Amino acid sequence: MENVLVFEVWSEYAHFRKFFTTTSPLTFSLPPRTALCGLMGAILGFSKESYLSKFQRKNASFAVRLMNPVKKVRFSENLIDTDSVKTMNVIKQHTRIKFEFLKDAKFRIYFSHSDPNIYSTAREMISAHKCVYTPCMGISEHIANFRYVGEYPLKKIEKTTDVSLDSIIPKDQISQIQFESGMEYMTESLPNEMAEDRTVNDYQQFMFERNCKPISARVNYFYELGNNDKILFM
Repeated sequence: MENVLVFEVWSEYAHFRKFFTTTSPLTFSLPPRTALCGLMGAILGFSKESYLSKFQRKNASFAVRLMNPVKKVRFSENLIDTDSVKTMNVIKQHTRIKFEFLKDAKFRIYFSHSDPNIYSTAREMISAHKCVYTPCMGISEHIANFRYVGEYPLKKIEKTTDVSLDSIIPKDQISQIQFESGMEYMTESLPNEMAEDRTVNDYQQFMFERNCKPISARVNYFYELGNNDKILFM
């Protein structure tokens, strides 16, 4: 891994559904790695049947940085059963469900891939603000916009003292945290890898600061970019 592609993605609302919620869907505070695979698959034009195999952790690396504070809102939506009728104008029954959404969601995404063709295509598409399928933030109703930030060399640094990390941090890589006043620390368990049959085979806990501030932590290693961002991959 020598270079990393950096871009930002945002939407007025976002919903990354928590796996344990049913009748009142709740959202994760940030996109799981599985959602980032879908986002990249949409930009590059991979089908729903194939994109998961393209972005397994052994091939693809993702890191996430919060660019807007985590804000959540709840409001009701009317869900309709489109399978029971042939035309929309005759649908009379609906179910009102209260959803939780992220408001003004914006993230910086760091991406690298072992396949040079996939990586170079991603760089060309994102830098030209092009995509094959419409990217969204979790569900299709929340269409996402994106902006190319740049491509930067990546350097792995072994570290035993505290370092200020910009990305969300895998909790199992933290040996010590320097808790600071005025910070709002959060942790969430996110689905981190999904098999081709859409079975989640890995969950991982991540730590982040709700208001986008970097976290000072002691880790065994981290990656430093040419723009001085310091990250850990999911």
